Amino acid sequence: MNMILLAVILGVIEGLTEFIPVSSTGHLIIANNWLHFDGDFANLFAIVIQSGAIVAAMIYFREKIIPPLRHPERLKTYILLWLKVAIAIMPAVLLALTMEDIIDEVLFKPVVVAFALIIGAVLLIVSETHQKQVHTVTDKAITFKQALIVGVFQCLAIVFPGMSRSASTIIGGMWVGFDRKLSTEFSFLLAIPALCGASIYKLLKFEGDIAPTEWQMLGVGTLVSFVVAYFVIAFFMNYIRKHDMKLFAYYRIVLGIIVLAMFYL
Repeated sequence: MNMILLAVILGVIEGLTEFIPVSSTGHLIIANNWLHFDGDFANLFAIVIQSGAIVAAMIYFREKIIPPLRHPERLKTYILLWLKVAIAIMPAVLLALTMEDIIDEVLFKPVVVAFALIIGAVLLIVSETHQKQVHTVTDKAITFKQALIVGVFQCLAIVFPGMSRSASTIIGGMWVGFDRKLSTEFSFLLAIPALCGASIYKLLKFEGDIAPTEWQMLGVGTLVSFVVAYFVIAFFMNYIRKHDMKLFAYYRIVLGIIVLAMFYL
């Protein structure tokens, strides 16, 4: 397959799945397996093109990204919010730094993804059905303890590719009493430093030479993921105001069963 076409396909998959609770990493692992795109560069590509989706999130949530320097009270709220985000990403950072090689070598497999998709779907359904009383509806009301707990939930996505970072953090948010909208927004904010950091770290750590055609692939995949992700974010934020997330859970179960059936049969 033409490498640019491959980058476009994978960029679309990344953009479609990064922010909805279905696991972009899981989808890319499955797609890479079917398209016979594997190896160290394939793993690097899957991480780096996430930066396009993150830029889309930064633009969409620019009011929470740009510090309100002319408004002292709002600036204080802004600083507190990003301190909570920093606390929330620390568990994932520590886990990723200590277990990255094991996860890449052992767990980046379609079967692992399939089981993680199904388990994550069950957790989503349970969270929606038995959500604790909602008592936090604005980011200003988030406590540091709540932020840390959500950050621990995010680690599920690192240990089990296919679990979904967004699903893990949304489930964690609902577990500690966030409403669905706040859980989703906080999940997006956590994604910005977490995935940007992962992309930069992967590029710096990559030991092989990146050929010009591979740089083109990275550029095209990142650009496509940015464009697609921006429209997906707008759709998803509107969707969750009116609907729960069980539809995504059912999709995960169906996909997980299909992948397991194809592998074992």
